[in-house]
Amino acid sequence: MFLLRALLMSVPLALASGAACAVDYASVEESAAVLYDAPSQKAKKLFVLSRYTPLEIIVSVEGWLKVRDSSGALAWVEKKSVGSKRYVMVNVPQAAVHQQPDEKAPTVFQAKQQVALEWLEEADGGWLKVRHADGETGYLRFSEVWGH
Repeated sequence: MFLLRALLMSVPLALASGAACAVDYASVEESAAVLYDAPSQKAKKLFVLSRYTPLEIIVSVEGWLKVRDSSGALAWVEKKSVGSKRYVMVNVPQAAVHQQPDEKAPTVFQAKQQVALEWLEEADGGWLKVRHADGETGYLRFSEVWGH
């Protein structure tokens, strides 16, 4: 009986902890960010990312973030290099950004692969509202970007 009660009490805790594990993203805020193989400036430098590159946050420790980039590579970056403003990266050869979250809506602009767009909000039906660096805004499908 005690074992059954303990098991039943642990289910809500497990479900709650799963909800708290939502994927979190951030973007490079500085003009460039160095990624390392360990959380230390003395660690091996792996590569450099440009401003606005979106990163999936895996782990946060004092002054450092373990992140995943769009290629799936894991590395460490200093927290000070990353900001809370969200960007997404186009992951298809060319994405049409529409006036409304609808394939039939007029196209506002086209964004080529690897272009960073500011994440503004989610829209119904698998759409994302974004802003280009020149200020134009519109909607594109989640499937056409990485970092959401």
